Amino acid sequence: MNNWFTVKVKYTKQLENGTFKRVSEPYLLAAMTFTDAEARIYEELGSIIRGEFNVVGIARTELHDIFAYEDADVWYKVKISYDAEGDGEEKKKKVSQNFLVSAHSVKDAYDRIKESLSTLMVDFQIPSIIVSPIVEIFPYTENLDKEIERKSLPEFEEEQKPKGRVFSAPGSDFEDEDVEEVEEDDSELEDDYTDE
Repeated sequence: MNNWFTVKVKYTKQLENGTFKRVSEPYLLAAMTFTDAEARIYEELGSIIRGEFNVVGIARTELHDIFAYEDADVWYKVKISYDAEGDGEEKKKKVSQNFLVSAHSVKDAYDRIKESLSTLMVDFQIPSIIVSPIVEIFPYTENLDKEIERKSLPEFEEEQKPKGRVFSAPGSDFEDEDVEEVEEDDSELEDDYTDE
């Protein structure tokens, strides 16, 4: 199961006026674990950011869904809440969920979230819409395992096999011809610090 992670990256950015500034920007990506998130952000940003960059923070981010529209590049975090029936109880439980939607303004984000959730079978309220600092989103892809160059377990186990000599106890059924012989070096070591 993939989770959303916000990864904060620090690097030197060239501004529109030509000057350079050290900035810290958050990116959102789908990954299995914190380690996967770090590996994936290096894969994704390696070709985008010129020069060195450092990952300065990774946090799991609770998002129910993301609605991306190609005509807008500003992300808004929209919180919705609704009443849900409790199990065997008469009391209703208040449920809150967070969504991300790309839009041109708060009103546009409101309209788009209403349209996107129009098929929801419960009445919901929108208590907050705020501009998100997220720069870019890297969603889950089918080739995610390939992208971060994971190796299958058999390949990994083959690489982990020890290399070198095998020593067996005297009298074991290990045949001598299976043991490779190592030539001994007859050279002597000299100690430059001994008294003459």
